Amino acid sequence: MPFEEIKLPGMRKVIAKRMAESKSTVPHFYLTVDVELDALMASRKALNTALEKQGVKLSVNDFIIRACGLSLKKVPDANAMFAGDRMYRFQRADISVAVAVPGGLVTPVIRGACSKGLADISTEMKALADKARDGKLMPEDYQGGTFSISNLGMMGIKQFEAVINPPQGAILAVGAGEQRAVVRNGAIAIATVMSVTLSVDHRVLDGAIGAAFLAEFKRLIEEPLLMLA
Repeated sequence: MPFEEIKLPGMRKVIAKRMAESKSTVPHFYLTVDVELDALMASRKALNTALEKQGVKLSVNDFIIRACGLSLKKVPDANAMFAGDRMYRFQRADISVAVAVPGGLVTPVIRGACSKGLADISTEMKALADKARDGKLMPEDYQGGTFSISNLGMMGIKQFEAVINPPQGAILAVGAGEQRAVVRNGAIAIATVMSVTLSVDHRVLDGAIGAAFLAEFKRLIEEPLLMLA
């Protein structure tokens, strides 16, 4: 059978090693919820109109980062990692955000996402993504995250399960927002719905903790004005 042999670049070797280690040593389990986006989309449109003169354009991912930061603050047991005979529970939400680059993925970190506003998160994320694609990230830009987000929604992926980025305890996989039929007060309605799946390290987080995190995340996404406080 014809084939092409391609030597793995350094980044892909590191990714292969870390992902194999994660799946073989970390006991993953998965929790999925559906989240309605219509209120968020309306708030995003209004905020982008207000922020236009400042050169800021909020993305859905900016709201997701903010919601994760606030959810980790509300449910601090979800902001933890396994460390042998102990665990670390972090007081600050430093969120790694997966960015596709030639040859693989990098995960620049939004530090203190629980205490940054949407405009600040948006500006910082755009700068980090540009540095990532230009190959200019410094180690301090991508090391030390406490929680990860992987968003394939913009690529049309409805739902997926992400591999945990060790030694972190969890990663949120974000699917595409799409119109779906929902039931409200016994009647069928149409809503923009997004599926998200939390991959969890069962050595340090239990189902109840993951469920509490997702419940708070869902509440914030569906009531986005809560993220402006």
